[in-house]
Amino acid sequence: MSESPTPAQPSHRRKRSLSRRGMIAAGGAVAAGAALTPVVFASTDSDGTDDSAAGSGSGTTPEKFPATRTEAATGTGAATTAFAASYVGVRWSGAQEGAAIRLADGNWQNLASGCATVDDGGTALVAAGNATAYEVKAPAGIDGVHSLAIDTTDGPDRTFRVPSEPTRVRGVRYLSRPAWGADESKRFKPDGSVNSPETYYPLQIITVHHTATPNNDPDPAATVRAIYEYHAITNDWGDIGYHFLIDEAGNVYEGRHSGDDGIPAFNADGDLVTGFHSVGYNSGALGIALIGNLDQQAPTEAAKASLVRLIEVITRFKGLDPQARVTYTNPVNGTKKDTNTVGGHRDYFATECPGQVMYDLLAEVREAAATRR
Repeated sequence: MSESPTPAQPSHRRKRSLSRRGMIAAGGAVAAGAALTPVVFASTDSDGTDDSAAGSGSGTTPEKFPATRTEAATGTGAATTAFAASYVGVRWSGAQEGAAIRLADGNWQNLASGCATVDDGGTALVAAGNATAYEVKAPAGIDGVHSLAIDTTDGPDRTFRVPSEPTRVRGVRYLSRPAWGADESKRFKPDGSVNSPETYYPLQIITVHHTATPNNDPDPAATVRAIYEYHAITNDWGDIGYHFLIDEAGNVYEGRHSGDDGIPAFNADGDLVTGFHSVGYNSGALGIALIGNLDQQAPTEAAKASLVRLIEVITRFKGLDPQARVTYTNPVNGTKKDTNTVGGHRDYFATECPGQVMYDLLAEVREAAATRR
């Protein structure tokens, strides 16, 4: 039995640019002591309320973000867009390798799945550099090619209700979904049903990723919106696959929707919402993605510090040892694997993710998270 999402044919669109409110790095001391309760795990700087899941109400402030614009194409060949595309998402069936894309520079680049992995074929998110045209090709053995041009920076403004006070994960400040412009309509099918209904299981492991997007990102919140579009629409996962993302400045972003209780990643009972970030090893596994490409470049010190702090907080919350070896048991299909409590995506799937340099740093990250506890 597979954990992969069941393909459907969604049609949605997307929105917004960067939210300044809460563009903040990890910070604040975490008190030693007993495991955190869900209510304490998610709190704000002020009165403990969190309207991040609400569309309106006290405790929020209206902010405008550019609506995400997309144009879809089916099959290989040339495609044009009515706007300058920041990214192009491509998904195909059959062989995992062999598809390629050509942008305005005229050079073909091979498509590799990077972090986003699927059971059949492949999927890739390619930085388009404001291209208004692209071309996709694929050899025999690859079919079912679908592409989506994505613009997350220049669309018409759309208003979101953003928490008036910065939201925190027990000392780690983070951008809630409204604060980076998550268009919640993208989680739903045209008939109004949830495309990927939430399921929850006890946390067992934490998996570290990189997004394999360009480094020195001038607008990481826009990139998060592009990844959301790519995961939710191109890959038909119904939402962004990761539970948290971290940019190069150390800002933490809330990822996958986990309910309307204002607790990021977990429900009120303390169970983890299932994401889509590691095929076959999603249930009970929390995914954290560092924004950028860490194949040959180390994460910034700010990003690494936020990663360590987030892992420290989460493992303390659930009573896990970040340096331990454990036997992960998939609660959906019973698959077992001896692994680290904190591992990399490549520990579970044939992928370069989280990048060689980041993977080599995981022992240091585990030790640092354990030392802080």
